[in-house]
Amino acid sequence: MKYILDALKKTLDFKGRARRKEYWWFILFYLAVGIALMAIDEAIGSNGILPQIGSLALHLTILSVSIRRLHDTNHRWWWILVPFIPIVFLFQDSQKGTNRFGENPKGINA
Repeated sequence: MKYILDALKKTLDFKGRARRKEYWWFILFYLAVGIALMAIDEAIGSNGILPQIGSLALHLTILSVSIRRLHDTNHRWWWILVPFIPIVFLFQDSQKGTNRFGENPKGINA
């Protein structure tokens, strides 16, 4: 829960670094919210509006946590524009120590 709240608090923060845990826990949260909203939408018959609203509401947070995740592996934000390649970076471990985007969020300096 901590990592999800951290991502939500940093919605407008495109600087710094995000650990893999923060990124993947937020992705899991996003998927769970989407599934729950689709189920509610189906039950009340609102023609798909609830999942769209939920997606729109969380889209900026996904963008910011993805960019900070790329920073954690010492890659610039524009890599997110290249299809499929950023997926490799999102699975990589944090770059040890401080890089050009800040200190290691794990606190590992070696």
